Amino acid sequence: MLELDKRLPKLKEGDVLLIASKILAIHQGRCVQIKTADESARYTQKHQLVKKEADHSLPGYMIGDSEIILTIKDYTLIPSAGIDESNGNGYFILWPKNVNGLLKQIVKRYQKKFGIKKLAAVAVDSRTTPLRWGTQGVSIGFWGLNPLYDYRGKKDIFKRKLKYTQRNLVDTLADLGALIMGEGGEQTPAVVLRGAKFIKFTKKDLYHKLVIPPKKDVYAPILKPFLKKR
Repeated sequence: MLELDKRLPKLKEGDVLLIASKILAIHQGRCVQIKTADESARYTQKHQLVKKEADHSLPGYMIGDSEIILTIKDYTLIPSAGIDESNGNGYFILWPKNVNGLLKQIVKRYQKKFGIKKLAAVAVDSRTTPLRWGTQGVSIGFWGLNPLYDYRGKKDIFKRKLKYTQRNLVDTLADLGALIMGEGGEQTPAVVLRGAKFIKFTKKDLYHKLVIPPKKDVYAPILKPFLKKR
């Protein structure tokens, strides 16, 4: 995190730090050197890593000339368990481990360094959305904020009480962060969000409030094949 220390501005009360997952992974040494330039051998190596890293996976399939392995990793539907080669300079970059715990350490570090209490951090990666072209940001972990904005009990414009609606804040913030960070050669691994009035800061671990077990998800029929033993 020393390089991040050098580049971050002075953080202020109420900031949210959005950090690229690759920076966290590199910090942990979660990089595996690509052994060969041979396409088939490289795929075999990546396939083995995906099987090791994924919580659940489907058999690989072809789209064009690329073989895709759909996986669930840390409650996230994503190809290849998030393993990426882009900007890896000859390495596969895996997802960081214990992301929430790592972000907790980072938040505490900068709270102490800058003498602030209200600070949160979100780990950001990108993925595609089913039935849509293009990538979007997604959170793979967070610390220091309530992940949901709860509308339940509040009234809509016609004075009807909302019963179910909760806004997913951390993925919305991750999408904003990914947009600013970029996908190519921007070299912007972190973004500071400042002045967001809708954030509720906390010292509690609220990860459980965000994620849904696949069997209880509204998309359970689609996710069911992932859960079959292979």
